[in-house]
Amino acid sequence: MAVKNGYKQTEVGEIPEDWSFKPLVELVKSDSPICYGVVQVGRNVDGGVPIVAIKYVKEIGCANLHKTEPFLEKPYQRSRVSAGDVLISIKGTIGRVGVVPEGFNGNISRELARLRIDSTNSPQYVAQQLESASTQSRIASATVGTTRLEFSIATVKSFAIPLPPTKAEQEAIAEALSDADALIESLEHLIAKKRQIKQGAMQQLLTGQKRLPGFTGEWKEVQLRKCLLANPDYGINAAGVPLERDIPVYLRITDIDDDGRFIENGRVGVSHPLALDYVLGSDEIVFARTGASVGKTYLYKPEDGVVVFAGFLIRAKVDPKKLSSKFLLFFTQTEQYWDWVRVNSMRSGQPGINGNEYASMELLVPPTVDEQTAIAETLSDMDEEIAALEAKLSKARQLKQGMMQELLTGKTRLVWG
Repeated sequence: MAVKNGYKQTEVGEIPEDWSFKPLVELVKSDSPICYGVVQVGRNVDGGVPIVAIKYVKEIGCANLHKTEPFLEKPYQRSRVSAGDVLISIKGTIGRVGVVPEGFNGNISRELARLRIDSTNSPQYVAQQLESASTQSRIASATVGTTRLEFSIATVKSFAIPLPPTKAEQEAIAEALSDADALIESLEHLIAKKRQIKQGAMQQLLTGQKRLPGFTGEWKEVQLRKCLLANPDYGINAAGVPLERDIPVYLRITDIDDDGRFIENGRVGVSHPLALDYVLGSDEIVFARTGASVGKTYLYKPEDGVVVFAGFLIRAKVDPKKLSSKFLLFFTQTEQYWDWVRVNSMRSGQPGINGNEYASMELLVPPTVDEQTAIAETLSDMDEEIAALEAKLSKARQLKQGMMQELLTGKTRLVWG
C-alpha cells in the first residue's frame, strides 16, 4: 500500500514526514537515566519517605501513600521523583502511566520506572502517547513472563514512540487531550458522588429510618418464600451460541454486573430445545447461587428481550400483591443483604446458596406494596440519573480515544512549522 503524500511509514504506521520515531532513552535527561525504584519498602512509618506504587500512579498528589524508613529509601536516591517525571508500571500490571505533580517529593516502588523527560520534549505528551491504545498494545507485546509479567528497563529504554518536531506541538496535543481527561475526571467524580448519595438513600429508605411523605404504619419482617408465587427454581445448562434474530438471549452469572444489570457486550443466544421453559417474565428475579459471584441478582426487564436464565442462577417469582420486585432488587444491593450472603454462602469448598436458603431469607418491608413501590421508584430515579451520567462518560471516553488516534499519529495537526 502506498504511503500518503507528506507521510512516512514506521512500525506504528504512517506518521508525518517531519515527525520522528525515537526510543524513550533518547527523550530523558542524560544525568537521570530510566530506572526503577525501591525494592523493599518495609513497614509504613509516620514521617517516612512517600513511595508511589502502581495503585496510586494516577493519584500521587492525593493518595495516602506508603511511607518507608529513610534508611531503606536512601540507597535509591537515583529514582527519587520530581514534578513532571513520567512514571510507568513495569511489573505485574503493566503500562499504567502517571505524571508527578508539583510539590511532591518522594520515590517509587520497584514496580514503576521513572522517565525524566528532557527540556526539548513535553512530559505530558509522552505520558499521553504511552497511554494511547496503540502504544499500550505494543507495550503488551513487549512484556515477558508467565506468572508475573515484566516490561524490563532495557525494553523500556529501547521502546520508541512517534514525536512531533517541536515541543510546542507536543504541548498543544497534550493540552487538548488533557482537557478531555478533565471532562472524564469530572464525570467520574460526579458519578461517584451520586452513588454515595444513592447508598445513603438506600440505607435510610430500605430500613424505615426515613419515610416518604404520606406513608405510616409499622414495618415488618417477612420470609421471602411467603412473598413468592412458586418455589425458587434453577435454570438450564446449555452452550451459548451466536446471538441472532429470534433466538432467546442467554443470561449467565458473568452477564450480570455489580449493579444488577444485564451486560450489553458479549451477549450470546441459546438454542436448546427446552430453552423456552426457562424464559424470565415480569416480577421475576434471579440470584447467583455459586462461585465468587454468589449473591448477584438481576430483575427481568422487558427491554432486554426474551431472556433464558442459566443453571447457576435461581429464579424467584415475586407475588406483586405482597412484595414489590424492584424493592427486593434494591434490598439485594444493601450491606444487610451482602452480610447475609457472606454468612449463608460459607461452604467447605466453593461458596454457594441454594434455592431453599434464598427462600428462607428474612427482609424488613413496609406494610404496603404502595410504599415499597414508592421507595423503589425514588431509587430508580437515582439510578436513571447515574445511568445518564455513565452514558456521558462513555461518550467522553470514546471521544478521547478518537482524539488520541488522530492527534498522536499526526493525522490531525494542531501546530505547524
